[in-house]
Amino acid sequence: MIERVAPAVVSIYAEGAPSPPILVVPDLPFFQPEFIPPTRRMSSGSGFFISADGYVLTNHHVVEGAERVEVVLHNERRLKARLIGSDPATDLAVLKVSGGRFSYVDLQRAGAPKVGDWVIAIGNPFGLGATATAGIVSAYGRDLGSAFVDYVQIDAPINRGNSGGPSFDTQGRLVGVNTAILSPSGGNVGIGFAIPAETARSVSGRLIARRPIERGYMGAALQDISADAAAALGLPEARGALVASVTPGGPAAVAGLKPGDAILKVDGRDAENAEAVTRAVTRKRPGDTITLEFFRRGRRLNLELILVARPPEDLLQRLTE
Repeated sequence: MIERVAPAVVSIYAEGAPSPPILVVPDLPFFQPEFIPPTRRMSSGSGFFISADGYVLTNHHVVEGAERVEVVLHNERRLKARLIGSDPATDLAVLKVSGGRFSYVDLQRAGAPKVGDWVIAIGNPFGLGATATAGIVSAYGRDLGSAFVDYVQIDAPINRGNSGGPSFDTQGRLVGVNTAILSPSGGNVGIGFAIPAETARSVSGRLIARRPIERGYMGAALQDISADAAAALGLPEARGALVASVTPGGPAAVAGLKPGDAILKVDGRDAENAEAVTRAVTRKRPGDTITLEFFRRGRRLNLELILVARPPEDLLQRLTE
């Protein structure tokens, strides 16, 4: 399986804009300030072909701010790449190279191994080039503070430079795009996270088509329900999302959602917390309809609302301040 999929995996080297000169002022009398000359930011990561004509999927943070990007194939062939588009919200980016027909990973054949099943990660750790490691799926639905991604947790060893590389199941189907590790030391301790294949497929398709990444928005600020809040509301347990405020004229306000309502389910599925509700909403597109089950004054109620496009994050922050 590794022999079959490895040719689709590439190493990525990104050269960024020069950093500004750094002024160093020694904490000693009579010393003159010293300027450290500017240096160019260099980063390395991983990626993989997702089409025979040269589209490469990687992480946004691997190529962010880069002025020059080079892709190195499994046979050491080096190709210049250009950025097609990126989505910081999901940390995904698509590059394009020219020069032939390439082995690629079929995003339509996503794997869905169970917790405990084997996965294989391939990437460019510490600039070593094509490196395969193995482990298991540790968990699904991990929350790393992103409202847009439910991460897959794996324990296949991944390190600096693995970012953007793929993880496969034992049949060679994509499980996810390796993105982050949890580590007190900066090295692998067996806790890695990958963006699910379905998210990678959806976002990369829109980037290649040069279409905007639109996400659903219902116009409500949410917060987790604490044990004290659950007791005050009359809920049996501290689960769901409490509506802190609604945007005037937004979908939630128009549908009748009010501050103080506790959202318990989205489209019939239990809502564990505020992030879970936000992710369920942002996975949909403007114009989609969602059904909310919520708790208000001792009663369980339902409503439907039609989502609109999520505003840019800077505007959204001003709206909720």
